[in-house]
Amino acid sequence: MKRLLIVFIIFSALYACETRESDGPYFATGIKIGEVTQSSAIIWVRLTENSVRVDSSAPMPVIQYIDPETSELTEIKKRRPDLEPVVTFPDGYNLNNIEGAVPGSEGRVRLNYRISGLKKWERTSWEEVDSHKAFTYQFQMDELTAGELYELQLETAPIGKRKISATINGEFRTAPLESVEASLSFIVTTGTSYNDVDSDNGYKFYMSALDLNPDFFIHTGDIVYYDRMGKTADLARWHWDRMYSYENNINFHAKVPSYFIKDDHDTWMNDAYPGMETRFMGEFTYDQGTEIFLNEVPMEEKTYRTIRWGKDLQIWLMEGRDYRSPNTMEDGPDKTIWGKEQIDWFKSTVLASDASYKIVISPTPIVGPDRTKGKNDNHSNKAFQYEGSMLRDFISKQK
Repeated sequence: MKRLLIVFIIFSALYACETRESDGPYFATGIKIGEVTQSSAIIWVRLTENSVRVDSSAPMPVIQYIDPETSELTEIKKRRPDLEPVVTFPDGYNLNNIEGAVPGSEGRVRLNYRISGLKKWERTSWEEVDSHKAFTYQFQMDELTAGELYELQLETAPIGKRKISATINGEFRTAPLESVEASLSFIVTTGTSYNDVDSDNGYKFYMSALDLNPDFFIHTGDIVYYDRMGKTADLARWHWDRMYSYENNINFHAKVPSYFIKDDHDTWMNDAYPGMETRFMGEFTYDQGTEIFLNEVPMEEKTYRTIRWGKDLQIWLMEGRDYRSPNTMEDGPDKTIWGKEQIDWFKSTVLASDASYKIVISPTPIVGPDRTKGKNDNHSNKAFQYEGSMLRDFISKQK
């Protein structure tokens, strides 16, 4: 059995873009390499009007709430009231020029790829990004070779023109075959709030993490936090643009394949569930949040999945929002977080696995105690004790 190293980090040649003398489009929000298996991967790309983000010298919008008794506007920072929000932009500013803004752009993209060391590039056709999906496109790569390092080069050009306006490079290694023993290391993290970013280039962690040479990276949710400022769908997308236009974030995600899981704050708001009602999030809806997530990360429609990495490791990535019952519902056999279909899938795939290490990665705790008093949102809480006990009993019986 080979070495397995997992690095857990909790937050509360570099592969930067090459731009040319042109009017764009550009790759100012980088690329994301995702859903890597032995034979496939998804390459996410977004086109932008400008080559860099708007820096921190620009202001951000002001969020206030209407006091129902006085009809006056008030700022509320700590609690989440059922009050209607009002978004105000400083004079001369809008979504396209506030701090961290990276307006999207129409254009064409093309993916070139090859196994490292080979001379010949494989090349896709030109594809237009989708303006209804934040000007993104996701390349589905299939028929790849297991355990190989792949080099990537993405190109962009304006629609109707041949001249390349920008390129960005990347690389990733496919998973080893199930029969192959392989030493692996990967990183699991959560809770990357914009307010916690610790340098002008983004999280310092990302560059330090490259020194660990991880095989892959897993973000367990709360990738962004909509609650305070994501009061419209456009403002929600701005949360992603400002986070992934930092230089450190771009360089990391161009070299390390990722798996993304969503949780409450990057779906809608704290402890959110389908059908939840509140005025706190303004025009922005739960359904819009689930759609935006699928536009912003490399992922297929199914948000729970299992991936095998060689003989010894299999991971399960769980969906904790889409299938859940209301948190306020009385606990019992019918109350669920994962939903029957996902639970049945989880049990059957775990029982079928012969991997040495079976690692379940969930956006919320399965085993407690929860560090937050009064929490009512996960399997370690009394609110979901019935399903939590069932899952813990099943897991405890596995070898």
